[in-house]
Amino acid sequence: MTRAFPAPPTCSMCSLLNKSPAGDIIVLGLGNPLMSDEGIGCRIIECLLAQAEKFPSVDFVDAGTGGLSVLHLIANRKKAIIIDCAYMEMEPGTIKKFQPDEVKTIKKLAHLSLHETDIIKVINLAKMLGQYPKQLIIFGIEPHTIEPQPALSDTLNAKINDYLAAVTEELTI
Repeated sequence: MTRAFPAPPTCSMCSLLNKSPAGDIIVLGLGNPLMSDEGIGCRIIECLLAQAEKFPSVDFVDAGTGGLSVLHLIANRKKAIIIDCAYMEMEPGTIKKFQPDEVKTIKKLAHLSLHETDIIKVINLAKMLGQYPKQLIIFGIEPHTIEPQPALSDTLNAKINDYLAAVTEELTI
């Protein structure tokens, strides 16, 4: 007896992993939107998707807590832009643009989930595998609040337009 099951629904990240990239550029928002400002990367992608038609050669992906799948998403792109919250010892809400070699990771992994990863280690793995994009930019945003809460802090929410401007400017370079 053969049993048939409906195909599971796919997320936008999964469907992008299963096809060749549409664009030369990818913008990835990282983070956990259930942990307040930790979800800033995902929120920025949500806003950019609303204006995606302005950037036909760009893939905007909410990579959330995508773990090692980020490796495949950035593979061999002309440009990859990563947006994430980052402790930089700056005023909460500050956005800063980095090259990967300017970032020093201090993240301690609990190793409790396949979704948990250190983005700098993923970038280094892409280099080792020859899948590094031609250009990689990281936007770090200093969090105000990281706690179980599905909304950004007022500090970061008030600066969303500034973050969008910084990322869209990078898309025109």
